[in-house]
Amino acid sequence: MRIDIITLFPEIAEAPLSESIIKRAREAGIVEIQCHNLRDWATGKHRKTDDYLCGGGQGMLLKPEPIFACIEELRIPSTKVILMTPQGTPFKQQHAQAFASDEHLIILCGHYEGVDQRVIDSLVDLELSIGDYILTNGAIAAAVVVDAIVRLLPGALGDERSHQEESFSRPDRLEAPAYTKPNSFRDMDVPAVLLSGNHKKIAEWKEHQALERTRNNRPDLLGEA
Repeated sequence: MRIDIITLFPEIAEAPLSESIIKRAREAGIVEIQCHNLRDWATGKHRKTDDYLCGGGQGMLLKPEPIFACIEELRIPSTKVILMTPQGTPFKQQHAQAFASDEHLIILCGHYEGVDQRVIDSLVDLELSIGDYILTNGAIAAAVVVDAIVRLLPGALGDERSHQEESFSRPDRLEAPAYTKPNSFRDMDVPAVLLSGNHKKIAEWKEHQALERTRNNRPDLLGEA
């Protein structure tokens, strides 16, 4: 799998994708990630990538010319182009699971007041948001999306069952509470059922606890289900 991230701040996107699981996946050849500076496709003496809004308004908008040039150079027939924007569809685990089967993703990072609408109309397959809040730029959001995708690729995690038992593996459930040694710590004990060796009862306990956690922390997930 190849992922190209287009941004004015490639270092911001690159930093969290150069550590831990994602770093090992890249080194193992499971995924190829390239972070590109949009200014490399800008023309003119000052390589300008933004301009004032037509019709007036606050802020600056990313110009279409460098974005078109960049995407047209990088894309292949199977490419899916994603735009990170606060106006996008909320990103969920189901999106990560779907993207993990793609051959090539281009993730375009919004900045300033976003991108020229002609970019969206002509080049973008999906507008995506990681939450109802505003970040300084889309590179941070792109790194979040890439992390969620890459860890689902075969071989990225040490145990292939790991991502199957996490929160949002089921769209209507959070993950159950987890414990490790010592079995007793400051008068707080690991639930006896987890030490019983009875896998059927452990599975029932986890399902019950996951449901209770979801009711308490994310009741909206149960409503969606």
